[in-house]
Amino acid sequence: MPHRVDEGLAGTMKRVAATLKTAEIPFALGGSFAVYAHGGHSSDHDVDFLIREQDKERALQELAGVGFETEEPPEDWLVKVFEEGRMVDLIYRPVETPVTDETLADTERISVEAIYMPVLSATQLMIHKLMSFSQHHCDFAHGLPVARSLRELIDWERVARETAASPYAEAFLVLLDRLDVVPFPARDAVVRGG
Repeated sequence: MPHRVDEGLAGTMKRVAATLKTAEIPFALGGSFAVYAHGGHSSDHDVDFLIREQDKERALQELAGVGFETEEPPEDWLVKVFEEGRMVDLIYRPVETPVTDETLADTERISVEAIYMPVLSATQLMIHKLMSFSQHHCDFAHGLPVARSLRELIDWERVARETAASPYAEAFLVLLDRLDVVPFPARDAVVRGG
């Protein structure tokens, strides 16, 4: 059963989504709220939207116009908006990969807290999660609940294929196999698809 979400944060998420929809700015819900939208469990409590980099200035203008505080932090992969202290990340380059029209097409329209919006696919969510692991950040405890709760929705062969360059992702997939969460994708399937 999915965990309950913070109602204030959910309200902020809905207002950002409604503003982006009204402005016809392409976006997708990502992060822990996307996991929640798919019926999964995430231990994180943040709101992430994916947008294209060319839309970031207009997104900030539209959100500022309806009362959000905006911030362009020194990191060059996201911008932030705030409502009464609640933060929303607008990410245009997750895991060093630009958000494209193709990224935003890899979504499902789901009713999230009573508002329909594009939600990043469970497969793409898992790919982003695995590609975020590095020698500086490799906390599998955040990835395991996501993998367990969304395993039937995830194309594991695609995950293995698209994360093949990462030893951390491979270690995580081996761990899932050893824990009997999902079998490790067959090598020939990974190579054949790549």
